[in-house]
Amino acid sequence: MSRNLTLLTDLYQLTMMNGYLKQKRQNEIAVFDLFFRQNGMITYSLAVGLEQAIDYINNIRFGAEELSYLTDLGLFDEEFIDYLKTFRFSGDVYAVPEGTVVFPGEPILTVKAPIMEAQLVETALLNIINHQTLIASKSAKICYAAKGDAVMEFGLRRAQGPDAGIYGARAAVIGGCASTSNVLAGKMFDIPVSGTHAHSWVMNFPDELTAFRNYADAYPDNVLLLVDTYDTLRSGVPNAIRCFDEMVKQGRKPKGIRLDSGDLAYLSKQARKMLDEAGYDYVKICASGDLDERSIASLKSQGAAIDTWGVGTRLITSEDMPALGGVYKMSAVIENGVEIPKIKLSDNFAKITNPGFKNVYRIYDKTTGKAEADLIYLRSEEEYDETEPLTITHPTERWKKTTYKDYTLKSLLVPIILNGEQVYEMPTLKEIKAYAKSEMDTLWDEQKRLDSPHLYKVDLSDALYELKNSMLETIRNKGKESENQ
Repeated sequence: MSRNLTLLTDLYQLTMMNGYLKQKRQNEIAVFDLFFRQNGMITYSLAVGLEQAIDYINNIRFGAEELSYLTDLGLFDEEFIDYLKTFRFSGDVYAVPEGTVVFPGEPILTVKAPIMEAQLVETALLNIINHQTLIASKSAKICYAAKGDAVMEFGLRRAQGPDAGIYGARAAVIGGCASTSNVLAGKMFDIPVSGTHAHSWVMNFPDELTAFRNYADAYPDNVLLLVDTYDTLRSGVPNAIRCFDEMVKQGRKPKGIRLDSGDLAYLSKQARKMLDEAGYDYVKICASGDLDERSIASLKSQGAAIDTWGVGTRLITSEDMPALGGVYKMSAVIENGVEIPKIKLSDNFAKITNPGFKNVYRIYDKTTGKAEADLIYLRSEEEYDETEPLTITHPTERWKKTTYKDYTLKSLLVPIILNGEQVYEMPTLKEIKAYAKSEMDTLWDEQKRLDSPHLYKVDLSDALYELKNSMLETIRNKGKESENQ
C-alpha cells in the first residue's frame, strides 16, 4: 500500500536540511547506519519492515499541500521551499533482506546519500523498522515456545492504533504466526485470517447449546466453539459434544473448541479426555487469553492438551519490551571521493558507534550450516579468503579469540537502492516468512532458549577495531591539548 509519508519526520531533520542548504553543503555525501543497541532482553531479532521502508523512500514527494504547510510554519526561507519542490531520493540504501536474524550493534540498514536526503529519511526508517522488527522478534520467540503448534495473531483490538495492528500482523506472520484475526491485514498482505465467535454470541441466545447449534448451522464446515462462557467442563464442553454429535449425524465434521480463561493446563487436559471419550480425538483444542512465550512454555511443560494458540495483547504490543531501541547514526562522510570516518562518543561505552562504511559477514559452520558468529567489517577491506582459517576477536576484550577453519561466509547487507533507483526485487510475504524460518533454523537451540540464552558472537574486524581505537585516541589527545591551552 503506497502512501505519501514525506512529512512523517521530526522537525529537526528539516531544520538541519535548511541549515545545510544555507551552508551550500547539500551535495556532501554522508553514510548512516541503522542498528539497535544491546539490551538485556534482546538476544536476537528478525529484521522486518524493509518493504514499507522502500515504499516510503520511493514515494517521498513534497506536494503543494506539504509545501504550503512548511511555508506557514515561518521557519524556512524561500530557497529551501524551492529546493523541496523537486526533492527526490538519489542515494544508496543497503540492508539485510527481510526476515534476517540480526543482533545488537550491527548495521541492518545503511544509507549513503547526499546529507540532506540521508537526514530526512532517518525518522520514518526508524519508525517503520523499529516497530516491525520488534513484533516479528516477539512472534519468533512465541512460535519457538509453541514448538510447531500453530499460533494465531489476535491482537488488533489492543494494538496502539490501526497501523500498529496492520503492520504488526504482517510482522507477526513473518515471525512465524500461521494467521491473523485482522481482516484488513489479511486482504493487504494475503495473510490467512482466522476466528470464529465471541462470548457475546453465546450470551445472545437463550442457552449455550442453542448458540452452538446456530453457529454450526451458519458455518457448517468451520465449527470451532468457544466453551468457557459459563462453565467450561460442566456446560461448555458437554454442550459442544452434543452439538458435534448432531453434526456428525448430518455428515459434517467439527473442527475444535477454544478455551479463553481459567487454568488452561487443567481445563485442556480434562477437555481432551472428554472429547476423546466421546469419539472426537481429532477435534483440536485452541487456547487464548493473555498468552506469550513464557506462559506457552509453561503450559507445554505441564502437559497441556492444547493444539493451537491465539496470542493477542502481549504479542502485538510486545508487552515486556515495548520498544526496540533502534538508532540511526552517522558513520562517515565522503569528501572529494575520500571516505572520512565519523564516530559518536559517550560516557556509556555501549553508545560509542562503529565508524566507517561497513558490512557484516555471517560465519557458518560448513558441516552443520549453523551460524557461528558475525563479523562487522569495513567495505574497504580486502575480501576474506574462505580457504584460510579465520580468527575473530571480541570487540572490547581483545584477548578473547575464536578461530574457524571449516566455514563459509555471507555478506548480510545487499544493495536495495542505488543512485535513487530500486535494484532489489522484494519477495512475497510467503517467501519472506519461509526465509525467516530458515534463518531461525541456523541458530542453535541454546541461543533461542528463553532463560539464560547462549550469547551470539558479534565481533569487529581488526581493521575496524584499529580504526575505532585510533579515532578514540585522537579525540582523547585533542581533549588533553585543549585542557593544556
